[in-house]
Formats: sequence, C-alpha cells, structure tokens
Amino acid sequence: MTPTTASFSNIVRKKIRVIGVPLDLGQSRRGVDMGPSAVRVAGLEARLEALGHVVEDGGNVPVAIPEQKKEGHAHAKYLKEITATCTKHADLVLKTLEAGKVPLALGGDHSVAAGTIAGVAEFYRRQKQKIGLIWIDAHSDINTPDSSPSGNVHGMPLAAIMGLWPSELANIFGFSPKVSPENCVLVGIRDVDAIEKENIRKAGVEVFTMRDIDERGMRAVMEEAVRMATRGTTGYHVSLDMDWVDPEDAPGVGTPVPGGATYREAHLAMEIMADDGHLLSFEIVEVNPVIDEHNRTAELAVELALSAFGKKIL
Repeated sequence: MTPTTASFSNIVRKKIRVIGVPLDLGQSRRGVDMGPSAVRVAGLEARLEALGHVVEDGGNVPVAIPEQKKEGHAHAKYLKEITATCTKHADLVLKTLEAGKVPLALGGDHSVAAGTIAGVAEFYRRQKQKIGLIWIDAHSDINTPDSSPSGNVHGMPLAAIMGLWPSELANIFGFSPKVSPENCVLVGIRDVDAIEKENIRKAGVEVFTMRDIDERGMRAVMEEAVRMATRGTTGYHVSLDMDWVDPEDAPGVGTPVPGGATYREAHLAMEIMADDGHLLSFEIVEVNPVIDEHNRTAELAVELALSAFGKKIL
C-alpha cells in the first residue's frame, strides 16, 4: 500500500492563546501547579500548529504558593488568594477574546475555572449574548463552604459559577450566575458528595453520570450535552478535568476515581464537540506530574485538546 499523507484542510483554523494558571491552593494534594508545564512539555503548541492553528503562549498568571500564605477560613481555604488569581485570569481571558483569539487555559486545580468562565461570560455578556458550559469531570465540584467536607475550593468552582454562594469568587466582573442552569451540562460525574446532590438539584443544571454514558453511549450523551449547551447561546466553554478519564489512561491527576471514560470515549467526546463548531474556549485542569507515569496524563491531555480543535483520524 502507498502511504497517504493526512490532510487537515477541513479544520477551521483558529488563533489560540495558551494561558497557564499554576494554581494548587484549591486542594490538599500538591503537584497540580506543575500541570501547565507538563502539558507544554508534551508539545501542545507545536502539535496545535501542525493542525494549521496559529498558537501563542501567553505565559502564566501569577499565583501565590501555600508556603507564602495562611489558609484562612477552614471551610474555604485560601479563598482570598484563589479569588485574586481567578480575577487576574478572567481579565486575561477577556483580553484574549477581545483580540480575536480562543483562550486555552491550563490548570492548576479546578478552581481556575471560576476565572476562565468569568472572562468568557463577560466577553459575550458585553455583546448581549449568553454562553453554555460543558463541565467534563469525575466530580460535580458544586460544594459550597457550608457543604464541603474538606474546605478545598477546587470542589466549589461550579457552585461559584452558578451563583450558589455569595462571594467575590462568584461575583467576578460583578454579575452572577455566569451561565444559565439550562445551558450548564455536567458529563461523566461518578463521585458526588451527599450534599452536592442537593446542590445539583438546587442549581437546576443538566447532568449525565457515567451510568448514562454506560447505558446510552458517549455519542448520544455528547450530542445531547451539546444541544443543551447551545440552546439560546452563542456557543460553550469546555472545562475538562483529566480525572474524568479512567486512571488506567490518566494516572497523574489530582483526585483519581476508578470507572472513568476510556481513551476512545474521551476522544469521541472531543471529536463530537469539534464537529459541532460552537466551542468558544477550552481548559484542561488537574494534571499532576508528581504522581504521573512518564508524563502520560499530560500527553493524553494534549491529544484530547487536538481532537477538540479538529484533529481527526482521516
């Protein structure tokens, strides 16, 4: 057989700005602050450019480290510092969109999402448009300081985004919630605290658990998630926590949980969103090189980003 050269001419070329947010104040297991570096080392920029995209690296948002600060309130540790980082990050995301570029944020723990989504929502709010949110995660991250068993803010960003607890983190750019409940979709959750279940009902967000994926298949779930995230919106942000993927394929994550998406299911989810064409912004969080194996999880993170930005098998 004559070897063929892959053609990426069908990819809609984008201008992408990578933003690192090496934040690990939101959780007690250290190491996710090195996540942005690990993903960069795995060749994110060059591999996106090989698809035809124009990529620039915007560097890292300045972040305090735990050794510099006191943890503060036991039920929302380092909230002041996390809010400061997310506010700076939100402003950079906003400026990225104003420059006509797609933000690609690299965490850090999942609390960075409060900043990413604030920036995206504010940009489109100024145009009198709404955004959707597809939250792909093993966890629902919808605790509040009143319900959290740990006080770790990386389990609370979705509650802030949905306006379930009044705080500066929830009120970046002076409005809340950032996304309407009918346009916020959780995909693949499988580890939910008891009180979080009540918070999910209270928020009114859409949810697909791993059981839904098992029963209906990834294609049906993602097509429905995209439909929900785009009803009445200009498009959606994707927040991808690498612990969504099964630890067999993604061992280096902040809080691994057995029973996650397979390698191929994860790629299919990204490919379906790429086909849809309404992706406004993207973030990858919770890559922890300290407990990874030869940077496998960061490599997979890059591969999933490539699929989300249009890479296909043929």
